[in-house]
Amino acid sequence: MTALRKTGTGAENVGLTSVPVPTPGPGQVRVAVRSVGICGTDLHIMLDEFPSLPPVTLGHEVSGVVDEIGDGVDPANLERRVALETYFSTCGRCARCRSGQPNLCAERRSIGSHVDGGFTRYVVVPLVNVHDVDESVGLHAGALYEPLACVAHCLCDPAVASPGDRALVVGPGAMGLLAAQVLRAEGADVTIVGTGRDAVRLDQASALGLHAVVSDALESATPISGFDVVAECSGSASGVASGLQHIRKGGHYVQIGLCGRPVSIDLDAVCLKELRVTSGFASTPQSWERAERLVSAGLVRLDPLVSGVAALEHWETSFADTRAAAGVKLVLDPGAAAGARGGVGADSTTQRGVSA
Repeated sequence: MTALRKTGTGAENVGLTSVPVPTPGPGQVRVAVRSVGICGTDLHIMLDEFPSLPPVTLGHEVSGVVDEIGDGVDPANLERRVALETYFSTCGRCARCRSGQPNLCAERRSIGSHVDGGFTRYVVVPLVNVHDVDESVGLHAGALYEPLACVAHCLCDPAVASPGDRALVVGPGAMGLLAAQVLRAEGADVTIVGTGRDAVRLDQASALGLHAVVSDALESATPISGFDVVAECSGSASGVASGLQHIRKGGHYVQIGLCGRPVSIDLDAVCLKELRVTSGFASTPQSWERAERLVSAGLVRLDPLVSGVAALEHWETSFADTRAAAGVKLVLDPGAAAGARGGVGADSTTQRGVSA
C-alpha cells in the first residue's frame, strides 16, 4: 500500500512510498483510514521543527472504520466508526502517566511522528486508542476529534472562561475555530481575529455565529478594559504580541498554537498586567472525553470545518494549501480514487460502517 512517509531529515525526504499492509497484534485493532487532517504539526515535522523518528508514516488526525482485530479484542469492535488518540504507547509508570498526564510521559511514542500514522490505507493502534465518531459527524470530519481534544485540554477542566466573559481567539484556523466554539460553550462572548489572507476562514467563523474581525479592525472590537480571556492559536510572534496587547489586566492568556521555533515575547506585559498564562500539549484521556461530550451535545460542530478532501497523491498541493491558509481544515482520504479532489460533500454523514 502507498504511504506518505518521512524517510530522513529535511523536507526533501518526505514523499509517497510503498509499505506492507499491517496486521494488528494482541490488544490492537486495524483501522481502514477514511480521513487524515493536515495539521500544522505535520508541516513542522516535514521541516524538522517538531521531533520525529524517521522512517515513519506521517498523520495523526485520523478517522476511519475498524476492519480487523488482534487477539483478545472483542469482535463487537469491528465496523466501529472511530477517531484515534495519538499515543501508541507510554510507560504507564512515571508520575505523569499515573497522574493522568500521559502527554508528558518522557517515553511517549505517538502515531505520525514516532510510530506509523494515518497517511496511508491502514493503521494499527491499541484498542484503547479508538474513540467512537458521533452519528452526527461524517468520517472526513471525524479527523477533527483529535485537534478538538487538544483544544479541550487547554481550555477545559477547569474551564478558562466563565459566562459573560469576553474572549479573543487569535488565528481562525481549525484550532482557532474549535477554541472559539469551546469558549462559547463555556459561556463567553467570543471574538476571533485573523489577517487579510484569512478571508475564507473568517467567513466560516461568521457562518458558525462567531464575531469575526480582521486584525486592522481589532482595536475597535476590543472592550475598553481588554478581553478577559485570550486563546492564541496562530502560532506566530505577531499573534502572541496581539494577544498580550489586547488582554485586560488580570486576564487569562492561553497559548495553544505552536510556533515551531523560538519567538520573542513581551514578558513585561505578563508581569505588569498580572496575567495568568497557561498552555497545554497534545491531549489527555480526560480531554478526549470532554471533546466527545461537546460534539454529542451539539456545542462544537466539526463538519463545517472541512474545507476540502483529496486523494493521497495530492498531498503536496494540500500541504501547500494548508500553509497558505486556503481553507480551514484540508484532509486526505487514502481510500479515495486516484485523482479525487473535492469538498465536504465527498463524505456523507449518512455513510455508516463503510470499510472502504
